[in-house]
Amino acid sequence: MAKFTFRGKDLEEIEKMDLKEFSGLLTSRKRRSIKRGFSYEQKKLLKKLKEGKDFVKTHRRDLVILPQMVNKKIAVYNGKEFVTIQIIPEMIGHCLGEFAMSRKETKHSSPGMGATRSSKFVPLK
Repeated sequence: MAKFTFRGKDLEEIEKMDLKEFSGLLTSRKRRSIKRGFSYEQKKLLKKLKEGKDFVKTHRRDLVILPQMVNKKIAVYNGKEFVTIQIIPEMIGHCLGEFAMSRKETKHSSPGMGATRSSKFVPLK
Protein backbone atom coordinates (compact mmCIF):
# COMPACT_ATOMS: atom_id res chain seq x y z
CA MET A 1 0.00 0.00 0.00
CA ALA A 2 1.31 3.44 -0.92
CA LYS A 3 2.20 5.86 1.85
CA PHE A 4 -0.03 8.93 2.19
CA THR A 5 1.46 12.27 1.11
CA PHE A 6 -0.11 15.72 0.91
CA ARG A 7 1.66 18.12 -1.45
CA GLY A 8 4.88 16.11 -1.07
CA LYS A 9 4.79 15.90 2.73
CA ASP A 10 3.87 12.78 4.70
CA LEU A 11 1.41 12.78 7.61
CA GLU A 12 4.08 12.95 10.35
CA GLU A 13 5.66 16.05 8.77
CA ILE A 14 2.29 17.76 8.40
CA GLU A 15 1.32 17.08 12.03
CA LYS A 16 4.58 18.73 13.22
CA MET A 17 3.87 21.91 11.24
CA ASP A 18 2.23 24.90 12.85
CA LEU A 19 -1.03 26.22 11.42
CA LYS A 20 0.59 28.99 9.36
CA GLU A 21 2.99 26.57 7.63
CA PHE A 22 0.18 24.08 6.98
CA SER A 23 -2.07 26.76 5.49
CA GLY A 24 0.69 27.43 2.94
CA LEU A 25 0.03 23.97 1.49
CA LEU A 26 -3.71 24.61 1.00
CA THR A 27 -5.60 26.28 -1.82
CA SER A 28 -6.08 30.05 -1.63
CA ARG A 29 -9.68 29.91 -0.38
CA LYS A 30 -8.91 27.52 2.48
CA ARG A 31 -5.69 29.42 3.29
CA ARG A 32 -7.68 32.66 3.55
CA SER A 33 -10.30 31.12 5.86
CA ILE A 34 -7.57 29.89 8.22
CA LYS A 35 -5.70 33.22 8.05
CA ARG A 36 -8.86 35.13 9.04
CA GLY A 37 -9.14 32.96 12.15
CA PHE A 38 -11.63 30.43 13.41
CA SER A 39 -15.08 31.37 14.66
CA TYR A 40 -16.15 30.68 18.24
CA GLU A 41 -17.98 27.48 17.24
CA GLN A 42 -15.00 26.24 15.22
CA LYS A 43 -12.63 26.90 18.14
CA LYS A 44 -15.01 25.03 20.45
CA LEU A 45 -15.02 22.00 18.10
CA LEU A 46 -11.23 22.01 17.77
CA LYS A 47 -10.89 22.23 21.55
CA LYS A 48 -13.12 19.16 22.02
CA LEU A 49 -11.04 17.22 19.50
CA LYS A 50 -7.80 18.33 21.17
CA GLU A 51 -9.08 17.14 24.56
CA GLY A 52 -9.17 13.64 23.14
CA LYS A 53 -12.83 13.16 22.29
CA ASP A 54 -13.15 10.71 19.40
CA PHE A 55 -16.75 11.58 18.51
CA VAL A 56 -18.11 15.13 18.21
CA LYS A 57 -21.35 16.52 16.71
CA THR A 58 -21.26 19.82 14.83
CA HIS A 59 -23.16 22.14 12.50
CA ARG A 60 -19.93 23.73 11.22
CA ARG A 61 -19.73 22.51 7.61
CA ASP A 62 -17.21 25.19 6.61
CA LEU A 63 -14.37 24.02 8.88
CA VAL A 64 -11.22 22.94 7.02
CA ILE A 65 -10.06 19.44 7.99
CA LEU A 66 -6.73 19.76 9.80
CA PRO A 67 -4.11 17.04 10.43
CA GLN A 68 -5.02 16.81 14.13
CA MET A 69 -8.53 15.61 13.15
CA VAL A 70 -7.29 12.42 11.47
CA ASN A 71 -8.76 9.16 12.89
CA LYS A 72 -11.61 11.01 14.65
CA LYS A 73 -15.35 10.62 14.05
CA ILE A 74 -17.30 13.80 13.47
CA ALA A 75 -21.08 13.95 13.00
CA VAL A 76 -21.84 16.81 10.59
CA TYR A 77 -25.37 18.21 10.23
CA ASN A 78 -26.63 18.16 6.63
CA GLY A 79 -29.83 20.15 7.25
CA LYS A 80 -31.94 17.15 8.24
CA GLU A 81 -29.77 14.77 10.26
CA PHE A 82 -26.23 14.22 11.49
CA VAL A 83 -24.00 12.28 9.10
CA THR A 84 -21.09 10.51 10.82
CA ILE A 85 -17.75 10.90 9.05
CA GLN A 86 -14.55 8.99 9.86
CA ILE A 87 -11.71 11.40 9.07
CA ILE A 88 -8.93 9.78 7.03
CA PRO A 89 -5.66 11.41 5.85
CA GLU A 90 -6.95 11.87 2.29
CA MET A 91 -9.59 14.32 3.61
CA ILE A 92 -6.99 16.84 4.86
CA GLY A 93 -7.51 20.26 3.26
CA HIS A 94 -11.18 19.70 2.41
CA CYS A 95 -14.19 21.09 4.31
CA LEU A 96 -16.43 18.97 6.55
CA GLY A 97 -19.50 19.81 4.48
CA GLU A 98 -18.03 18.15 1.40
CA PHE A 99 -18.54 14.74 3.02
CA ALA A 100 -22.08 15.28 4.38
CA MET A 101 -24.29 15.66 1.32
CA SER A 102 -27.19 18.04 1.87
CA ARG A 103 -29.12 17.19 -1.30
CA LYS A 104 -30.59 13.91 -2.43
CA GLU A 105 -30.37 12.55 -5.94
CA THR A 106 -33.64 13.13 -7.81
CA LYS A 107 -35.26 10.31 -9.72
CA HIS A 108 -38.03 11.33 -12.08
CA SER A 109 -40.84 9.03 -13.12
CA SER A 110 -43.29 9.37 -16.00
CA PRO A 111 -44.84 12.79 -16.72
CA GLY A 112 -47.65 13.92 -14.45
CA MET A 113 -50.78 16.00 -14.72
CA GLY A 114 -50.51 19.03 -16.98
CA ALA A 115 -47.70 17.68 -19.13
CA THR A 116 -47.66 18.64 -22.80
CA ARG A 117 -48.72 16.21 -25.54
CA SER A 118 -45.15 15.62 -26.70
CA SER A 119 -43.81 14.95 -23.20
CA LYS A 120 -46.59 12.48 -22.37
CA PHE A 121 -45.04 9.88 -24.64
CA VAL A 122 -43.42 7.18 -22.54
CA PRO A 123 -42.00 4.32 -24.62
CA LEU A 124 -43.29 0.87 -23.70
CA LYS A 125 -40.72 -1.80 -23.10
